[in-house]
This record gives sequence, C-alpha cells and structure tokens, in this order.
Amino acid sequence: MSAPQVLILGAPGAGKGTQSARIAEEYGIEHVTTGDALRSNKDMDISHMDTEYDTPRAYMEAGDLVPDAVVDAIVEEALSGAEGFVLDGYPRNLAQAETLADVTDLDVVLVLEVAREELIERLTGRRVCEGCGTNYHVEFDRPEEAGVCDECGGELIQREDDNREAVENRLDVFEENTAPVVEHYRDHEGFVAIDGEQSPDGVWADISAAIDERAG
Repeated sequence: MSAPQVLILGAPGAGKGTQSARIAEEYGIEHVTTGDALRSNKDMDISHMDTEYDTPRAYMEAGDLVPDAVVDAIVEEALSGAEGFVLDGYPRNLAQAETLADVTDLDVVLVLEVAREELIERLTGRRVCEGCGTNYHVEFDRPEEAGVCDECGGELIQREDDNREAVENRLDVFEENTAPVVEHYRDHEGFVAIDGEQSPDGVWADISAAIDERAG
C-alpha cells in the first residue's frame, strides 16, 4: 500500500484525535492536526489581518473559529512535505475545502458520526494534563489519583474551550459551518461514514477496513 492521504471529519469530541493518532502510527504517515498547531501558535499577532480578535487565543477562548487565512497557511505548510497523512480538524468550511483541493488529493474521507448530547458529555468531562497534554475524562477515563496525571504527575485541568457554554457554541459553529463540508465530500469516491458511538476498537476496525479498501 502506498502512503494513504486521509481526511477525518467529525464534530468536536467525536474522537478524531484518538483515531487519527492510531491511523498515523498504523500506516506510518504524518498526523496533521490544526488544533495542536493553533494551540502552539495561540499568541501569534494577527492584528494585521483586520480580524475581530488580535490572536488565535482570543478566538479559542470564545469557542469561535480562527480565520481561514491563518489556518490555511498552517495546513498547506504541514502537508507540503508529507508523503502520506491523516488530516484532523480541517477543512471546517467550504472555502477551506476548496483550498484543500488545490493543495492535495485525498484517498479516503472518514466522517465520525456522534449524537450531540454524547458530544457534550464527552467534552465537558475532559481533563488535560498541563504538563504533557495527556487526556482524561471524569467518567470514562479517570487517572489513578484524582486531578493528577498518571504519566508525568502534572495537574489535570479543564481546557477553557471545554466548559459547557464554549462547548455548546463550538457545536453550533460546527453545525453551521462544517456540516456542509461533510455533504460536500459525500460524493467523493473515498467517503465513508463511521459510527463514532462504538467502542474505540470498534471505530478503529471500521476505519482500518475503509483505508485498506480505498487506499490499497
């Protein structure tokens, strides 16, 4: 199999990050996630772009989307040197989808489908280690000691964009902007809808079968 070029779509909390990391490891390809790239550049000065806020941090704390021009540049640079990749968190609107089509071709388009209430429960219960970034959940994936990371002993915190108000806003933004992207790709020959409410292993089984079939 040549190195597959995979796009994974789904609402915040659908499991894209977990499954993308597994795809990258299994197939030996790059894991390109706009979320991590934006968080690592959240204080960059974008005041010259005439946007509502002057940094990506301000958008993220409000639960709003970072302007396309900033995200487009991050993604294009990340994909430019990748033989194969799994792209997670982009495109989030039709304009970005059109930009992506100019940058690369996709073998597989995966969509993780999860009900809204399940997404809210997953996101508001998520806790992240301040030290190493390991994710936990207050119900589904608790650390051995409450509030302490099993990996490095760091403090577990709730990300500012994981409080309920921000989560509701993020899901509203997804439904308005990104749901049309899913429809845009529905006629793509590599399009596959995955039941994201299965166990992680069940989701993975469907994903790996889809990639093997369409990128083999």
